[in-house]
Amino acid sequence: MAQKGYFITFEGTDGAGKSTHLKTAQAMLEARGYKTLALREPGGTSLGEAIRHLVLNPAYTDTMPETELLLMCAARAQLVREVIEPALQEGMAVLCDRFADSTIAYQGYGRGLDLTGIEQVLQVATGGLQPDRTILLDVNPDLIVHRRKAVRDRIEEEDLSFQKKVRQGFRSIAARDTKRVRLLDANRDVDAVRQDIEHIIKEDIE
Repeated sequence: MAQKGYFITFEGTDGAGKSTHLKTAQAMLEARGYKTLALREPGGTSLGEAIRHLVLNPAYTDTMPETELLLMCAARAQLVREVIEPALQEGMAVLCDRFADSTIAYQGYGRGLDLTGIEQVLQVATGGLQPDRTILLDVNPDLIVHRRKAVRDRIEEEDLSFQKKVRQGFRSIAARDTKRVRLLDANRDVDAVRQDIEHIIKEDIE
């Protein structure tokens, strides 16, 4: 029997450790025989990377929230159809740094756009595709100033108040979808978080 595809996403605010934990999860899945594909959003395709450069460029400080929403979802629509769905059909493990939950948290809770409208746009962008598992790395924005990058993109440069709204958005998503989303305290030691993630993935695939 062919191996079933596995779609796992990593979510959280800036400085939560998504990239680090995605890499360790990828190594774990490969050790268990999966062919893997690591992606980031926005991006992952030629068009998506062009959109990423546009939407995250600090020079475009006048970008409207609605424009930001549509650009993010345009990149996602391309990524789902060009890359994610074919990989899953081949039985690969697809690991993505951000997906639709980030749009709800950032453009919905952070920017204040209507959540119902966002859900409708997301349905078009994803075609209804949802991750098998979402790891939400929850950090207190007040405690992670030291983790933030020296050079930040347009959204990462937002103030602490914005980051707190985004965090609340993610926590609300986790509370509504406890079956898919596993919320982990990422203020802890990296190894402790890694062990939790490995345990979650092991439960999913075995």
